Amino acid sequence: MIIGALGLSTLVAFFGLGLYSQTGQAPGLQNGKLTPCPDKPNCVSSESTPSNSHAVAAIELTPEMGGEPMLIIKQAVENLGGDVSTSDDNYLAATFTSDLFGFVDDVEFRIDNASKLIHVRSSSRVGYSDFGANRKRVEALRETIKELTTKAVASNEKPHHS
Repeated sequence: MIIGALGLSTLVAFFGLGLYSQTGQAPGLQNGKLTPCPDKPNCVSSESTPSNSHAVAAIELTPEMGGEPMLIIKQAVENLGGDVSTSDDNYLAATFTSDLFGFVDDVEFRIDNASKLIHVRSSSRVGYSDFGANRKRVEALRETIKELTTKAVASNEKPHHS
């Protein structure tokens, strides 16, 4: 009986957190860079110190991506089930929503033309741990961007704009 009540209250709490995470927005840029990760393990960023547990590698900005690399990034996000909320030539913000409880995670990209890098940040809006979900998402996005770039080069065309 007690275990059942605890289980039910835990489920209610998770659904509540899921609903709460649906409010808000990506943190955006601070001083021209992606917002630093909070002191929780549910965030990764290529603009974190390399020795930091939040660190992931930036994505190389290559000539093969063409004149509008954000189109490839946007397509990669959409291919993996994300929803783009903000996009311009140098910044893109998107959300990914979990199936089970509706938790919303923010993913952001910032193009740094000077260093030829695309910086990326993926973070859960609520909770503490994400069991590596944001790191896995960044790696999946990196791989999808690479595949789309290769496909665009092979077909000698720009990625479609949806």
